[in-house]
Amino acid sequence: MNNVTGILYIVATPIGNLQDITQRALDIFSQVDLIAAEDTRHSGLLLSHYGIKKPFFALHDHNEQEKAVVLVEKLKQGSRIALISDAGTPLISDPGFHLVRQCREAGIKVVPLPGACAAITALCASGIASDRFCFEGFLPAKTKARKDKLENLSEEDRTLIFYESTHRILDTLADMQDVLGKDRYVVLAREITKTWETIVGDTIKNLRQWLVEDSNRTKGEMVLIVEGKPKQENKGEFSPQAIKALSLIAQELPLKKAASIVAELYGYKKNALYQFGLDNFN
Repeated sequence: MNNVTGILYIVATPIGNLQDITQRALDIFSQVDLIAAEDTRHSGLLLSHYGIKKPFFALHDHNEQEKAVVLVEKLKQGSRIALISDAGTPLISDPGFHLVRQCREAGIKVVPLPGACAAITALCASGIASDRFCFEGFLPAKTKARKDKLENLSEEDRTLIFYESTHRILDTLADMQDVLGKDRYVVLAREITKTWETIVGDTIKNLRQWLVEDSNRTKGEMVLIVEGKPKQENKGEFSPQAIKALSLIAQELPLKKAASIVAELYGYKKNALYQFGLDNFN
């Protein structure tokens, strides 16, 4: 290790309720020389609320790789810098990775401060298995890419966690229904820690219908907690009724179409049914 005196602090900030700031975070803000923020105007409101005045440095998705070099040089000269995002824990679907990586490579001390994280907060209240989970951040914005990503995750038996925007939530749930099946259980956590906090769980189909009934329910910051693939599907076990239906429908329609119909009726993965048909039907 070299004799670097600078320190980079990774500081989690509230995701809604300002009272969720930690005392340690406030202490660090008062001690550092500079605060690197995703949106300096947004973060300025938070610090102003607590009477903290510090120089800001804009660090966001569009300039991070370039500006991280500047911050590393300041740290090498002994500066103490706090990295924050608009809300929650930095680097979790937010900027900061390139800066932290460069700091580690340069031997600069990196100190993480625990605090709010929307994904973990939502998971804790979801009632879905939390012992094993997979955080995927935001799904792709385009339908095909989104469906391809969901297909890649369709065999995952761990709980899946996604962030989603108000403008795409209905399309995402529609794609999830197509790929994961209408009966997969999902919890929507919306506006966590804020005035209109809502946490509701149902099948993908029913949850989407619930949102369609009132457009206000689609507004705000959203986390989707999706139950992992049921173990029954993992073992390739299908009910006798589903197998019979697949056999009968496949006599009249192409196997792929038959598998799609039976998957919709019985809540199985269409690809798994299609493979079962290939393996067992002549």
